[in-house]
Amino acid sequence: MSSRQKKSKHASNGVRPAIDGVDSTPTSSISGLLLAAADSVIDRDSNGVKVNNANVTELKNACDDALKRFLSRPELFNQIYTHTDVRLALGWLSVFVAGATGLYGWKVEFEKSKPVVWAGVILYVVLTTVQTLYAYFIERDTVYVGKRKTFDKRIVTERITIASSTAPPPSLSSSPSPAPPSAIPSPSTTYPPPPTNCPQYTLTISFLRSTSGGKSLLGKGKAKVQAGYNAFFDEKGAMDVQRFERWVGECVGSVMDGKTE
Repeated sequence: MSSRQKKSKHASNGVRPAIDGVDSTPTSSISGLLLAAADSVIDRDSNGVKVNNANVTELKNACDDALKRFLSRPELFNQIYTHTDVRLALGWLSVFVAGATGLYGWKVEFEKSKPVVWAGVILYVVLTTVQTLYAYFIERDTVYVGKRKTFDKRIVTERITIASSTAPPPSLSSSPSPAPPSAIPSPSTTYPPPPTNCPQYTLTISFLRSTSGGKSLLGKGKAKVQAGYNAFFDEKGAMDVQRFERWVGECVGSVMDGKTE
């Protein structure tokens, strides 16, 4: 079969030819791709995830880890480790400076070593301060940054950033405010009603779609969604990973499909 006939066959079937390193899946199908990944059993621990459900930190960490494992699947996103790399670089530099300073002060007599030791101490303080400020002001609550490339007549880059936190339980005395459309699951999935006495796992999802190496912005979206931890953990602390992944997939898909403000 000639190349022209192959091209016509692809076109008639509505299938775009694949490009190396680029997903040919249309952007509009991302919601279906996320839900299909959530319904699969790939990369799930056969022993399950179990935590102390009286410890909010353990609940949040379990959800964060499950979110990163889910979104980092090959068919979804490539995780970007910029924040981790920066913190590791600053941390290792601090350790190197502290070790070199201590070794120099041990080998050289006290009076002669004082200028270098002081310089090392100051540099160590600066590096640890920069690391703390970076984590507090720049990284903040970010738990996941991912990127994927798709082909829709041109190469499109989609970048998603997710921050997580724990919100206190809604007040028992006040009636809960209606959930925004982005936080309401699709009718095909049934979740427990928003609890009134359980801490809330909260996600802030930001999305950018661009082309030409980020020079041309095609779209963006942002949403804040939350669900009680008891929607994903039972009374023994066992996590329903599939339910959690489906919730994350619906939330991310709604943002990427432009169904939020």
